[in-house]
Amino acid sequence: MPNLTHPVLIPIVAGAALAAAVAVSDRGPDTVIPPADWLAAALAAGGDAAVHQPPEDAYEGVVEQYCMRCHNDQRLTGNLSLESFTFDGAADQGEIAEKMIKKLRAGMMPPAGARRPEADSLQLLMVALEDRMDELARENPNPGSRTFQRLNRAEYQASVRELLGIGVDVSAFLPLDTKSANFDNIADVQMPSTTLMEGYLRAASQISREALGDVNADPGSKPYTVPRTQSQKDRVPGAPFGTRGGLAVDHNFPADGRYVFQVTLHSAPEGELFGRTQPNEQVEVSVDGERVAVLDIDRWMSDSDPNGMTLSTDSIQVRAGTHRVAAVFIKRWEGPEDDLITPVDHTLADTQIGLDYGVTTLPHLQRFAVVGPFRVTGVSETETRRRIFTCRPLAPAEARPCAQSIVERLATKAYRRPLMESDIEGLMGFYDQGFEEDGFEGGVRFALEAILASPHFVFRVEEAPSNIRPGSVYRISDYDLASRLSYFIWGTPPDAELIELARKNELSKGGQLEKQVQRLLADPRSEGLATRFAAQWLRLSDVDKVHPDALSYPYYDATLAEAMKRETELFFDYLVRQDRSALEMLSADYTFVNERLARHYGIPNVVGSDFQMARYADESRRGLLGHGSILTLTSHADRTSPVLRGKWVMEVLLGSPPPAPPPNVPALEQTEGAEEGRILTVRERMEQHRANPSCNSCHRVIDPIGLALENFDPTGAFRVKDGGNLIDPVGELYDGSAIAGPADLREAILARPEVFLRTFTENLMAYAIGRRLEYYDMPAIRAITRDAAKNDYRISAFIEGVVESDAFLTSRVEVTADEMQHQGTERN
Repeated sequence: MPNLTHPVLIPIVAGAALAAAVAVSDRGPDTVIPPADWLAAALAAGGDAAVHQPPEDAYEGVVEQYCMRCHNDQRLTGNLSLESFTFDGAADQGEIAEKMIKKLRAGMMPPAGARRPEADSLQLLMVALEDRMDELARENPNPGSRTFQRLNRAEYQASVRELLGIGVDVSAFLPLDTKSANFDNIADVQMPSTTLMEGYLRAASQISREALGDVNADPGSKPYTVPRTQSQKDRVPGAPFGTRGGLAVDHNFPADGRYVFQVTLHSAPEGELFGRTQPNEQVEVSVDGERVAVLDIDRWMSDSDPNGMTLSTDSIQVRAGTHRVAAVFIKRWEGPEDDLITPVDHTLADTQIGLDYGVTTLPHLQRFAVVGPFRVTGVSETETRRRIFTCRPLAPAEARPCAQSIVERLATKAYRRPLMESDIEGLMGFYDQGFEEDGFEGGVRFALEAILASPHFVFRVEEAPSNIRPGSVYRISDYDLASRLSYFIWGTPPDAELIELARKNELSKGGQLEKQVQRLLADPRSEGLATRFAAQWLRLSDVDKVHPDALSYPYYDATLAEAMKRETELFFDYLVRQDRSALEMLSADYTFVNERLARHYGIPNVVGSDFQMARYADESRRGLLGHGSILTLTSHADRTSPVLRGKWVMEVLLGSPPPAPPPNVPALEQTEGAEEGRILTVRERMEQHRANPSCNSCHRVIDPIGLALENFDPTGAFRVKDGGNLIDPVGELYDGSAIAGPADLREAILARPEVFLRTFTENLMAYAIGRRLEYYDMPAIRAITRDAAKNDYRISAFIEGVVESDAFLTSRVEVTADEMQHQGTERN
């Protein structure tokens, strides 16, 4: 039962007492107050609030009177029935109780337009449910469990970089990671398969060869593609100055030898070179900033030529190792291009309609390839080789001891724990095989390949103590804790300091854990929280799936899209690094922009490609709801989508996803788009769509949220008209709050900050522990949020709360059905 003397509830209970007194007076002294009205009569009789706790049937009466009309066995609205729900049975109906808490906390239930009790009664019911679930959690703690996590693409790549100092692209070997609960590191969907393990084996073979170099490497071709919508008017990052367009990449050359560089240009629809060349138009190829070739562009080249639209250099000698390679156009002029219309950023927009004069006169690079090696002369010493070969045998007898020291050092770091004798024996067996075939370096390479493919590297297995009973809770080892902490905050393996603390069993003792959290957050690698956690929680990858119509939005291109995503990442990283309030994710009057993005937002005095902090001139674009990344990923190519935007807010910020649409409902595109000679606004088309009764129940909740953001077009640019009609963002939120634009929507969400903060904490927890959250995790989420309030909701308070939670520090031994039956037999 809730404590009615809690400061939050005192004014509620006092108001309830006054209302109850009036109710009792009106009904007469002999009136029996129904259980559902008891909450309004909590203190009618006077006395101390703690003495007059409401009976449980009072809360159940509210549920019966106001909830079961829809949530019963017959209607099953939202696939939920409350007919059998009782406070006594909350322990067995925890999932239902937590669903009720979430909807009540957000103010979504009962829905607008339905019969609702006094808000005070709903507040008391919600607090009663929370207190009941928190009490049950204290009586029977359950931190959940997961036996392993598998390194996903990003984690495998980062782990290889930390181990060997080499950047690799594993997308050619490993399949796309499956996401669960918003993230790609959730153990539920990381079950191994034959195909997956073969991918890790191929990746390990290729990486070991790239790391050590390969004098026997066969010639091959590695292509790099320039996104079609990437502007090629300005210098790309990493390219030499005085150039434009093209691309610059870090490429690993497997051996000293000769390589050929190929560039493929875009063609127009008829097959000829796209764009009109200026005199002496040329492509420069450089290695580590040094020009190695210049290719002249023939304005008459065509797809029908023997080499098509591809130009090739002569073979060029390059040393083994990683080098920055660029293929870019030499910039011949400054200022606007010679064009038929105002220059725009989407410089390939015209190919959609087949114009030969285009929106721009610039030739475009489509693809760049490195072909080779030819005439291999050896493998030069590289930084990666120096990192691996910490010793060299000077005599045959020294080879195996030297190799063993190399293998032990690499494997200890790769496995994130001390090695056992069986580990060393197994790896040295691989060394011996490789030594027989290719000498000392061949043996080390073969052992390194075994390390990179080993389950000890690929999987983060957390073993329970051997003497623990099924269903028991145990504290995970300090080595496992070091990995959890490092992959959570950095997205990389634990460093030497964490491993050393784990070796001494000091990581989880005497405030050391809090100290390490602060150290990890202060390290530049904590940007992983922005590029990994925040990017997935906010679904920034979806920006790449939206391609706004080039003719309708010619100022949108891939360069702008990348700037939008980077803005959101830098914004979240700033909140972490400066330890700001989590509420600033919604209320911040600042952001981070470069010149390209600032021009799109209308922010003045920002010059160059570097990002800098900028302030907003008004309230319309504050916080995440004004970020171009969010507004674009929730749009369609040719129009905004109030449904996608409303759904994103409900799922990502409020943690209350709407139900799936019913079958056979016509899409919005099938509604009439014009009326009496004018184009209908998105709002008007939505109103037609909502006329379908099966759509209305959900859309009346979703649409007002999305329509409040309608002043932002599909590219996130601010506008006042849609199709020549003034935009009307006015609506009513699910709880009855009136909203008239993005500022009102933001304030409506901030009016119930616990909803957003708990959703943030839930996602942070799921990402940190690598499993989906269950109902028994919610008491911990509430505790972390309450504790964070004492620290002004600073980001570090949430991170430390997650790290110090039982779900992060401990685990529960899973109980099988047979074990449950056996335990029941023992008790009987």
